[in-house]
Amino acid sequence: MKTIFGIAAGLAIMAATPAMAAHWNVDYAKSKLGFSVQWSNEPFTAHFASWKANIDFDPANLATSHADVTIDIGSEASDEADFDTGLKGAQGFATGQFPDAHFVAQSFSHKSGNDYVAQGTLTLKGVTKDVTLPFTLTVNGKQAHMVGTAHVMRSDFAIGQGQWAAPTPVSHDVLVNMDIIATSN
Repeated sequence: MKTIFGIAAGLAIMAATPAMAAHWNVDYAKSKLGFSVQWSNEPFTAHFASWKANIDFDPANLATSHADVTIDIGSEASDEADFDTGLKGAQGFATGQFPDAHFVAQSFSHKSGNDYVAQGTLTLKGVTKDVTLPFTLTVNGKQAHMVGTAHVMRSDFAIGQGQWAAPTPVSHDVLVNMDIIATSN
């Protein structure tokens, strides 16, 4: 009798435990993470060469899905080396004091078709702000392709100080762009 009760209790606990979302391994050679901003009415684009993402995602079980991304801000690069140096300096990212940015997706919602939204927080230069990341996701077997863009206000993170604090010549609105290829375990 005790054995039957023990088995029943174990099954009840297993049934009450939500299934975990699939873990996705990012193919960094095929994936891109960067940003674009209007600078003197021209687009300025850059990418981050070094970043890591820990992603567990299941479109059928969004409650157990999460993402945790750490970006090496000092790996920022563009076609404008002089701009890169300034961006990494004290008036920009201040990479000497704040070498990483950190994004944590705390919840996901499904909009329609392949469209989703991640709600999370971005920590940059010691400041944490809420960020909404709309994205499209295409899953084909064990491979996924995610493309998303988040609007971030650089002034919220004290990016651009002194002469760079105004919304001109560099817009306050920055688009953080991702194009990620990953495979599941």
